[in-house]
Amino acid sequence: MRADESPTRDISRPVPHSSPVVRSLLLVVGLVAVALGVVGAFLPVLPTTPFLLVGAACFARASPRLHGRLVRSKTFGPTLEEWHLHRSIGWRTKLVALTLMALSMALSAVFFVEAWWGRAVLLGIAVAVGAWLWNVPSRDSPARRASGRARAHRSTTSRATNPPPGAE
Repeated sequence: MRADESPTRDISRPVPHSSPVVRSLLLVVGLVAVALGVVGAFLPVLPTTPFLLVGAACFARASPRLHGRLVRSKTFGPTLEEWHLHRSIGWRTKLVALTLMALSMALSAVFFVEAWWGRAVLLGIAVAVGAWLWNVPSRDSPARRASGRARAHRSTTSRATNPPPGAE
């Protein structure tokens, strides 16, 4: 791994690709991805975060100006920063995404898809995407907060019952 590829590299200063053709292709893909992500913010059938991640990655190599605007966005910036720095998705974001995806897939299967195989495909997609999303870490999940409190409680209780040597 090169020094400029460290996981803590500053996301606000991306390095553009040297080829103008590649930059143009990345710009087009990034614009399409961000457009789909914005649409996904309003339509529960489309996910928002994966499209924004693709858009941010493309902009990082195609247009530092657009990349900066996206990562500094009040709406999408915190999610992108959380993913970039910690490879995690916020607990509330995850729950909302899973709930809306389940509802939209269920409504689509019941009201819009008549063929049994179409319903099976929708179910398969929902299960696969839902399983992936569920397994993405959330630093602010209630389980992590509870385990952190339990660890803190254990460490304070063990200090109280077992004083350090020489403290008698």
